[in-house]
Amino acid sequence: MAYVPGVALLAVLAAGCSAGSDGDATDADSKPGGPTVTSAPPGKYRTLPAPCRAVPRGTLRDLLPGAVPLPEDQQERIFRGTPSVTYDTDRKVGCTWKADAPDASRNLSIDFERVVSYDPAVSDDDRAAVVYAKKEEAAGLSSASAPSAGTGGGKPGSGGSADAQDPDSTASAPGSPPASGSSGTAGDDGGDLRPRVLGGLGDAAFLDDQPTRAGSAAQQRTVSVVFRTSNVIVTVRYAEQPALVTKVPDSGELQEKAQALARKLAEAISE
Repeated sequence: MAYVPGVALLAVLAAGCSAGSDGDATDADSKPGGPTVTSAPPGKYRTLPAPCRAVPRGTLRDLLPGAVPLPEDQQERIFRGTPSVTYDTDRKVGCTWKADAPDASRNLSIDFERVVSYDPAVSDDDRAAVVYAKKEEAAGLSSASAPSAGTGGGKPGSGGSADAQDPDSTASAPGSPPASGSSGTAGDDGGDLRPRVLGGLGDAAFLDDQPTRAGSAAQQRTVSVVFRTSNVIVTVRYAEQPALVTKVPDSGELQEKAQALARKLAEAISE
């Protein structure tokens, strides 16, 4: 057996004990039971549809009657639509169509926005609910309780508010006068043509109806239907500008067709 001096032997033993202590400390640190961070679930939708192909050709014919009498090649150009300029097609896309007729011109646009939360504690749905609530507020409407990030208000199928779950609810108090320019004729929501929260469309939805002046005298009316389904927000805008300055666009017709298209889009993206 080789002879090891006493001092050297003590040094070796001390080094071994030190190494064992470090290993035990490392093992203790790696044991489970420490605090963990759970990320919020991602949104239902990871992609967006091709907007200029999202509206069926038959629906475009109905919404853009001025295109129907035109030659086939001109119809094709109109129905093809014009894609919106966007720098991130994974997050936002859109398309517009326009057709002129002797009595009036019609404009249609649709926009899809996929909301992504970059906060691991906030889900995509909750973030989308906040973005949608801001759009609703900007339209002068307000749900019973606007969802806030992290409250769970953006869960699919939960609805944006108590009002939104009731198809007959409106954003205005009963007995309020119709919105400026409204004809007062029956609409899809029990005869009310005012801007209002809608029920039965996505997780939350509202309709805005605004008359505007195009140029010096021509009257134009734009109906917007905005709805949220999970982490996607869809906006439909449908406008008419009559050729005669004395004619007022029909709110009832524009609202009915805009809502019908919005419901078709909601069904299509949920498939």
